Amino acid sequence: MVLNQMKNVGVIGAGAAGLIAAGRAAERGHRVFIFEKNKMAGRKIRITGKGRCNLTNDCDINTLISNIPGNGKFLYSSFNLFSNKDIIDFFEKMGLRLKVERGNRVFPESDNARDVVDALLKYASAQNVHFHYQTKVDEILVKDGRVTGVVLSDGTDRNLDAVILATGGLSYPGTGSTGDGHRMVQKLGHTITPLKPSLVPLTVKEEWVRDLQGLSLKNTAIKLVDRKGNIIYSDFGEMMFTHFGVSGPVILSASRHILKYGYKDVFLSIDLKPALSEEKLDNRIQRDFGKFSRKMFKNSLDELLPNLLIPVIVRLSGIPSEKPVNQVTRAERQKLVYLLKNLTCEITGSRSFDEAIVTAGGVSVKEIDPKTMESKLIRGLYFAGEIMDVDAYTGGFNLTIAFSTGYTAGNSV
Repeated sequence: MVLNQMKNVGVIGAGAAGLIAAGRAAERGHRVFIFEKNKMAGRKIRITGKGRCNLTNDCDINTLISNIPGNGKFLYSSFNLFSNKDIIDFFEKMGLRLKVERGNRVFPESDNARDVVDALLKYASAQNVHFHYQTKVDEILVKDGRVTGVVLSDGTDRNLDAVILATGGLSYPGTGSTGDGHRMVQKLGHTITPLKPSLVPLTVKEEWVRDLQGLSLKNTAIKLVDRKGNIIYSDFGEMMFTHFGVSGPVILSASRHILKYGYKDVFLSIDLKPALSEEKLDNRIQRDFGKFSRKMFKNSLDELLPNLLIPVIVRLSGIPSEKPVNQVTRAERQKLVYLLKNLTCEITGSRSFDEAIVTAGGVSVKEIDPKTMESKLIRGLYFAGEIMDVDAYTGGFNLTIAFSTGYTAGNSV
């Protein structure tokens, strides 16, 4: 569909949301200008998914919404216009071959995030979008409640009929997400809900965790419990220990579930042997103890645990390290079993926005029309992506939000 009334549209930010918004607005007949303060487009896309880019999730819409704890229902309209299925079709039409992996996560077949950026640039360029790199926008100009243009960092004004703000949140500030958009619209009267790091590594209280720095556990069950013992979240997969605490896929997912706790007063319980019940694990340990009956306890766990973990488990078990295993009591062995199934540490906080995948919080969705992504306060001002108070779990859901809201904004100008 091409419009009769062509508008000059400025898109601030050449990330996932900005690129697809610009392409769609230009496709509908507008003259579109992208202002990007970096030297290139899609810097954050290029590092997502460890450089592989999990660009969406091939699930049904209810599953999609259920994986967006940050105002998921606000996105129903945009998902109906441009869903995760549409995102898949879009990239395949751009010539990008895709594959679906565990958990319905969609990746490029090439495992190269740059190919996702290239597909978006191909789309925008085909619609004659005008790119302005190393061009920072300092201010959005408004008159009589309507957008009239922007002021660039060099002091020049650009007259525009509409602006799509896609500057991201605060996560990975090195990619350019430094809160510029939030500051600009806050001056215009928009409410910014508190900004917090999400999908982020967690810090812990216990010193023994530092001794495990670099240890990765691939098939581990975790659960998060509050001080009353209520289970907040559970998951299975890969995690790792760091010099500050814990990280890895299951930890990043878990972090969003304890955001409302302020990342405090929560305990992480790790099941090191999720495939074994306590009874079967006890039998396994008894067999090992029988096999190594003449060894000291500290030398009897080599076939059960990674080497780095053994000294920590020995210390936490309370069993004397040099005690012969044939003298370990049943009570001591049961305590060891419980420890291996419930290795627990206290969460004390999260790492900074530098290490967070997404930002929770942003422009209040109460002030945005969910059908168009247009501001309810200022005509001609549209929002797309992470700048809004919408965020999701890992699994391709956050990029789905970016693409869907970007497309909706570009379609609505």
